[in-house]
Amino acid sequence: MILTVTLNAAIDKRYVVDGVLQGEVNRVKSCSYTPGGKGLNVSKPAVIAGGSVVATGFVGGHAGNYIEEALSTFGITSAFYHLKGESRSCINIWDEKNKIQTEFLEPGFEVGEEDFLQFLEHYKKLANEAEVIAISGSVPRGLDGTAYQRMVKIGKEAGKKVILDTSGNLLKMGIEAAPSMIKPNLDEIRMLTGKSCDSLEEMIKAAEDIHKRGVEIVAVSLGSEGSFVVCSSGIYRARVPKIDAVNTVGCGDSMIAGFALGLSRQLPMEEILRNASAVSAASALREETGFFLMEDMQRLQPQIEITRIGG
Repeated sequence: MILTVTLNAAIDKRYVVDGVLQGEVNRVKSCSYTPGGKGLNVSKPAVIAGGSVVATGFVGGHAGNYIEEALSTFGITSAFYHLKGESRSCINIWDEKNKIQTEFLEPGFEVGEEDFLQFLEHYKKLANEAEVIAISGSVPRGLDGTAYQRMVKIGKEAGKKVILDTSGNLLKMGIEAAPSMIKPNLDEIRMLTGKSCDSLEEMIKAAEDIHKRGVEIVAVSLGSEGSFVVCSSGIYRARVPKIDAVNTVGCGDSMIAGFALGLSRQLPMEEILRNASAVSAASALREETGFFLMEDMQRLQPQIEITRIGG
Protein backbone atom coordinates (compact mmCIF):
# COMPACT_ATOMS: atom_id res chain seq x y z
CA MET A 1 0.00 0.00 0.00
CA ILE A 2 1.13 3.53 -0.81
CA LEU A 3 0.21 6.14 1.78
CA THR A 4 -0.06 9.67 0.41
CA VAL A 5 -0.09 12.71 2.70
CA THR A 6 -1.83 15.95 1.74
CA LEU A 7 -1.97 18.25 4.76
CA ASN A 8 -3.40 21.09 2.64
CA ALA A 9 -5.97 19.22 0.53
CA ALA A 10 -8.20 21.27 -1.77
CA ILE A 11 -10.84 21.26 -4.44
CA ASP A 12 -9.07 22.02 -7.71
CA LYS A 13 -11.20 24.11 -10.07
CA ARG A 14 -9.98 24.37 -13.67
CA TYR A 15 -11.48 27.08 -15.91
CA VAL A 16 -10.85 27.13 -19.65
CA VAL A 17 -11.24 30.57 -21.24
CA ASP A 18 -10.61 32.06 -24.68
CA GLY A 19 -8.46 34.99 -23.56
CA VAL A 20 -8.54 36.85 -20.22
CA LEU A 21 -10.02 40.35 -20.15
CA GLN A 22 -8.64 42.35 -17.22
CA GLY A 23 -11.33 44.19 -15.25
CA GLU A 24 -14.17 42.74 -17.34
CA VAL A 25 -16.58 39.81 -17.23
CA ASN A 26 -14.96 36.62 -18.56
CA ARG A 27 -17.07 33.75 -19.88
CA VAL A 28 -15.77 30.30 -19.00
CA LYS A 29 -15.88 27.80 -21.88
CA SER A 30 -15.63 24.76 -19.64
CA CYS A 31 -14.82 23.93 -16.04
CA SER A 32 -13.94 20.89 -13.96
CA TYR A 33 -13.72 20.12 -10.26
CA THR A 34 -11.38 17.51 -8.79
CA PRO A 35 -9.90 16.68 -5.38
CA GLY A 36 -6.53 18.38 -5.31
CA GLY A 37 -3.38 19.14 -3.41
CA LYS A 38 -0.01 17.69 -4.35
CA GLY A 39 -0.48 14.48 -2.38
CA LEU A 40 -3.80 13.77 -4.05
CA ASN A 41 -2.20 14.49 -7.41
CA VAL A 42 0.15 11.64 -6.50
CA SER A 43 -2.70 9.39 -5.38
CA LYS A 44 -4.71 9.50 -8.61
CA PRO A 45 -1.99 8.51 -11.10
CA ALA A 46 -0.66 5.88 -8.67
CA VAL A 47 -4.06 4.18 -8.71
CA ILE A 48 -4.37 4.47 -12.50
CA ALA A 49 -0.98 2.76 -12.81
CA GLY A 50 -2.18 -0.14 -10.67
CA GLY A 51 -1.25 0.87 -7.13
CA SER A 52 -3.26 0.54 -3.93
CA VAL A 53 -3.46 3.97 -2.29
CA VAL A 54 -4.63 5.33 1.05
CA ALA A 55 -4.80 9.12 1.28
CA THR A 56 -4.49 11.04 4.53
CA GLY A 57 -4.10 14.64 5.67
CA PHE A 58 -6.55 17.28 6.84
CA VAL A 59 -10.01 18.02 5.46
CA GLY A 60 -12.93 20.00 6.80
CA GLY A 61 -16.50 21.11 6.13
CA HIS A 62 -18.61 20.46 3.04
CA ALA A 63 -15.57 20.87 0.79
CA GLY A 64 -13.78 18.17 2.77
CA ASN A 65 -16.72 15.81 2.36
CA TYR A 66 -16.65 16.44 -1.39
CA ILE A 67 -12.92 15.65 -1.52
CA GLU A 68 -13.47 12.29 0.16
CA GLU A 69 -16.49 11.41 -1.99
CA ALA A 70 -14.69 12.33 -5.19
CA LEU A 71 -11.60 10.30 -4.24
CA SER A 72 -13.70 7.17 -3.84
CA THR A 73 -14.58 7.29 -7.55
CA PHE A 74 -10.86 6.91 -8.31
CA GLY A 75 -10.56 3.86 -6.06
CA ILE A 76 -8.58 5.78 -3.44
CA THR A 77 -9.21 4.96 0.23
CA SER A 78 -9.67 8.09 2.35
CA ALA A 79 -8.21 8.18 5.86
CA PHE A 80 -8.27 11.92 6.58
CA TYR A 81 -8.26 13.71 9.91
CA HIS A 82 -11.26 16.04 10.09
CA LEU A 83 -11.13 19.63 11.29
CA LYS A 84 -13.93 22.15 11.92
CA GLY A 85 -12.78 24.59 9.22
CA GLU A 86 -13.57 24.43 5.50
CA SER A 87 -11.14 22.85 3.06
CA ARG A 88 -9.71 25.30 0.54
CA SER A 89 -10.20 25.67 -3.22
CA CYS A 90 -7.48 26.25 -5.81
CA ILE A 91 -8.35 27.79 -9.17
CA ASN A 92 -6.44 27.08 -12.37
CA ILE A 93 -7.28 29.28 -15.38
CA TRP A 94 -6.17 28.05 -18.80
CA ASP A 95 -6.19 30.74 -21.48
CA GLU A 96 -6.55 28.80 -24.73
CA LYS A 97 -5.99 31.85 -26.92
CA ASN A 98 -2.66 32.92 -25.41
CA LYS A 99 -1.59 29.52 -24.06
CA ILE A 100 -1.12 30.95 -20.56
CA GLN A 101 -1.90 29.22 -17.28
CA THR A 102 -2.74 31.21 -14.12
CA GLU A 103 -3.36 29.82 -10.63
CA PHE A 104 -5.10 31.21 -7.53
CA LEU A 105 -4.39 29.19 -4.37
CA GLU A 106 -6.43 29.78 -1.22
CA PRO A 107 -4.54 29.61 2.10
CA GLY A 108 -6.95 27.19 3.78
CA PHE A 109 -7.64 26.69 7.49
CA GLU A 110 -5.19 26.99 10.39
CA VAL A 111 -4.00 23.90 12.30
CA GLY A 112 -2.92 24.11 15.94
CA GLU A 113 -0.30 21.96 17.66
CA GLU A 114 -2.89 19.90 19.55
CA ASP A 115 -4.68 18.92 16.32
CA PHE A 116 -1.35 18.13 14.69
CA LEU A 117 -0.27 15.88 17.56
CA GLN A 118 -3.54 13.97 17.30
CA PHE A 119 -3.04 13.69 13.55
CA LEU A 120 0.48 12.30 14.09
CA GLU A 121 -0.98 9.47 16.20
CA HIS A 122 -3.40 8.74 13.36
CA TYR A 123 -0.54 8.92 10.84
CA LYS A 124 1.63 6.47 12.84
CA LYS A 125 -1.02 3.77 12.54
CA LEU A 126 -1.36 4.31 8.79
CA ALA A 127 2.42 4.38 8.32
CA ASN A 128 2.76 0.95 9.92
CA GLU A 129 0.48 -0.50 7.24
CA ALA A 130 2.18 1.19 4.27
CA GLU A 131 5.09 0.14 2.07
CA VAL A 132 5.86 3.62 0.75
CA ILE A 133 4.85 7.01 2.14
CA ALA A 134 4.66 10.06 -0.14
CA ILE A 135 4.49 13.39 1.70
CA SER A 136 3.79 16.28 -0.65
CA GLY A 137 3.10 19.99 -0.89
CA SER A 138 2.57 22.76 1.61
CA VAL A 139 1.30 22.69 5.19
CA PRO A 140 -1.68 24.56 6.65
CA ARG A 141 -1.21 27.80 8.51
CA GLY A 142 -0.15 27.18 12.10
CA LEU A 143 2.44 24.50 11.29
CA ASP A 144 6.16 25.23 10.94
CA GLY A 145 9.16 23.69 9.20
CA THR A 146 9.35 20.82 11.68
CA ALA A 147 6.02 19.33 10.55
CA TYR A 148 7.40 17.18 7.76
CA GLN A 149 10.60 16.53 9.67
CA ARG A 150 8.56 14.81 12.38
CA MET A 151 6.51 12.88 9.83
CA VAL A 152 9.57 11.66 7.93
CA LYS A 153 11.11 10.49 11.20
CA ILE A 154 7.97 8.53 12.11
CA GLY A 155 7.91 6.87 8.68
CA LYS A 156 11.60 5.97 8.79
CA GLU A 157 11.28 4.58 12.34
CA ALA A 158 8.49 2.34 11.00
CA GLY A 159 10.96 1.02 8.42
CA LYS A 160 9.18 2.55 5.41
CA LYS A 161 10.40 4.30 2.28
CA VAL A 162 9.46 7.97 2.69
CA ILE A 163 9.31 10.36 -0.28
CA LEU A 164 9.31 14.06 0.59
CA ASP A 165 8.24 16.47 -2.15
CA THR A 166 8.02 20.02 -0.84
CA SER A 167 9.97 23.28 -0.93
CA GLY A 168 11.51 26.06 1.16
CA ASN A 169 12.04 25.57 4.87
CA LEU A 170 9.84 22.46 4.88
CA LEU A 171 12.29 20.79 2.52
CA LYS A 172 15.39 22.19 4.22
CA MET A 173 14.32 20.93 7.64
CA GLY A 174 12.69 17.79 6.25
CA ILE A 175 15.90 16.37 4.79
CA GLU A 176 17.50 16.54 8.25
CA ALA A 177 15.36 13.47 9.00
CA ALA A 178 16.87 11.72 5.92
CA PRO A 179 13.83 10.88 3.77
CA SER A 180 14.29 8.03 1.31
CA MET A 181 13.77 10.36 -1.65
CA ILE A 182 13.39 14.01 -2.60
CA LYS A 183 12.69 15.58 -6.01
CA PRO A 184 14.11 19.13 -6.00
CA ASN A 185 14.09 21.48 -8.96
CA LEU A 186 17.02 23.77 -9.82
CA ASP A 187 16.07 26.52 -7.35
CA GLU A 188 15.54 24.02 -4.55
CA ILE A 189 18.83 22.22 -5.06
CA ARG A 190 20.59 25.59 -5.02
CA MET A 191 18.82 26.44 -1.76
CA LEU A 192 19.79 23.12 -0.16
CA THR A 193 23.46 23.20 -1.14
CA GLY A 194 24.37 26.86 -1.65
CA LYS A 195 25.86 25.94 -5.03
CA SER A 196 25.19 27.91 -8.23
CA CYS A 197 24.47 24.74 -10.27
CA ASP A 198 24.99 26.54 -13.58
CA SER A 199 25.74 23.31 -15.42
CA LEU A 200 24.50 19.74 -15.35
CA GLU A 201 27.80 18.63 -13.84
CA GLU A 202 27.41 21.09 -10.97
CA MET A 203 23.81 19.98 -10.41
CA ILE A 204 24.89 16.35 -10.24
CA LYS A 205 27.65 17.23 -7.73
CA ALA A 206 25.09 19.10 -5.59
CA ALA A 207 22.71 16.12 -5.72
CA GLU A 208 25.58 13.83 -4.71
CA ASP A 209 26.26 16.05 -1.69
CA ILE A 210 22.61 15.68 -0.59
CA HIS A 211 22.78 11.92 -1.18
CA LYS A 212 25.83 11.73 1.12
CA ARG A 213 23.78 13.47 3.82
CA GLY A 214 21.51 10.42 4.03
CA VAL A 215 18.90 10.89 1.29
CA GLU A 216 18.90 7.60 -0.62
CA ILE A 217 17.44 8.94 -3.89
CA VAL A 218 17.81 12.50 -5.19
CA ALA A 219 15.74 12.96 -8.36
CA VAL A 220 16.27 16.35 -9.99
CA SER A 221 13.79 17.73 -12.51
CA LEU A 222 15.21 19.36 -15.65
CA GLY A 223 11.84 20.43 -17.07
CA SER A 224 11.40 19.55 -20.73
CA GLU A 225 14.97 18.17 -20.71
CA GLY A 226 13.90 15.31 -18.45
CA SER A 227 15.56 14.52 -15.14
CA PHE A 228 18.43 12.75 -13.45
CA VAL A 229 18.71 10.57 -10.35
CA VAL A 230 21.54 10.11 -7.89
CA CYS A 231 21.19 6.94 -5.81
CA SER A 232 23.25 4.13 -4.31
CA SER A 233 23.24 2.14 -7.57
CA GLY A 234 24.54 5.04 -9.68
CA ILE A 235 23.60 8.23 -11.51
CA TYR A 236 20.95 7.99 -14.22
CA ARG A 237 19.75 10.52 -16.80
CA ALA A 238 16.26 10.40 -18.34
CA ARG A 239 15.48 12.18 -21.61
CA VAL A 240 11.85 12.46 -22.64
CA PRO A 241 10.36 12.93 -26.13
CA LYS A 242 8.87 16.27 -27.13
CA ILE A 243 5.11 16.31 -26.60
CA ASP A 244 2.25 18.76 -27.14
CA ALA A 245 1.51 19.43 -23.48
CA VAL A 246 -2.08 20.31 -22.57
CA ASN A 247 -1.73 20.72 -18.79
CA THR A 248 1.64 20.61 -17.01
CA VAL A 249 0.19 21.16 -13.52
CA GLY A 250 0.77 18.01 -11.49
CA CYS A 251 3.33 16.42 -13.81
CA GLY A 252 5.88 16.41 -11.00
CA ASP A 253 3.32 14.76 -8.72
CA SER A 254 2.68 12.11 -11.37
CA MET A 255 6.42 11.44 -11.44
CA ILE A 256 6.37 10.97 -7.67
CA ALA A 257 3.52 8.45 -8.15
CA GLY A 258 5.72 6.51 -10.57
CA PHE A 259 8.61 6.48 -8.10
CA ALA A 260 6.33 5.40 -5.24
CA LEU A 261 5.01 2.48 -7.30
CA GLY A 262 8.48 1.46 -8.40
CA LEU A 263 9.84 1.54 -4.87
CA SER A 264 6.87 -0.44 -3.55
CA ARG A 265 7.55 -3.08 -6.21
CA GLN A 266 11.32 -3.00 -5.56
CA LEU A 267 12.14 -2.43 -9.23
CA PRO A 268 15.62 -1.49 -10.55
CA MET A 269 16.24 2.27 -10.69
CA GLU A 270 16.41 2.33 -14.50
CA GLU A 271 12.92 0.84 -14.69
CA ILE A 272 11.56 3.10 -11.94
CA LEU A 273 12.89 6.21 -13.67
CA ARG A 274 11.56 5.16 -17.08
CA ASN A 275 8.08 4.42 -15.73
CA ALA A 276 7.96 7.59 -13.61
CA SER A 277 9.01 9.71 -16.58
CA ALA A 278 6.37 8.05 -18.77
CA VAL A 279 3.61 8.67 -16.20
CA SER A 280 4.68 12.31 -15.91
CA ALA A 281 4.75 12.88 -19.68
CA ALA A 282 1.42 11.08 -20.17
CA SER A 283 -0.24 13.27 -17.54
CA ALA A 284 0.80 16.40 -19.46
CA LEU A 285 -1.31 15.22 -22.40
CA ARG A 286 -4.59 15.47 -20.45
CA GLU A 287 -6.55 18.47 -19.22
CA GLU A 288 -7.39 16.98 -15.84
CA THR A 289 -4.64 17.38 -13.25
CA GLY A 290 -3.32 14.12 -11.83
CA PHE A 291 -4.80 12.00 -14.62
CA PHE A 292 -3.36 10.03 -17.52
CA LEU A 293 -4.24 7.18 -19.86
CA MET A 294 -2.29 3.94 -19.65
CA GLU A 295 -2.18 3.80 -23.44
CA ASP A 296 -0.31 7.14 -23.49
CA MET A 297 2.13 5.94 -20.85
CA GLN A 298 2.78 2.67 -22.69
CA ARG A 299 3.32 4.55 -25.96
CA LEU A 300 5.81 6.94 -24.37
CA GLN A 301 7.78 4.38 -22.34
CA PRO A 302 9.98 3.07 -25.17
CA GLN A 303 10.67 6.65 -26.31
CA ILE A 304 12.27 7.60 -22.99
CA GLU A 305 16.04 7.29 -23.02
CA ILE A 306 17.67 6.19 -19.76
CA THR A 307 21.47 6.52 -19.56
CA ARG A 308 23.76 5.65 -16.69
CA ILE A 309 26.17 8.58 -16.44
CA GLY A 310 28.08 7.80 -13.27
CA GLY A 311 28.36 5.94 -10.00
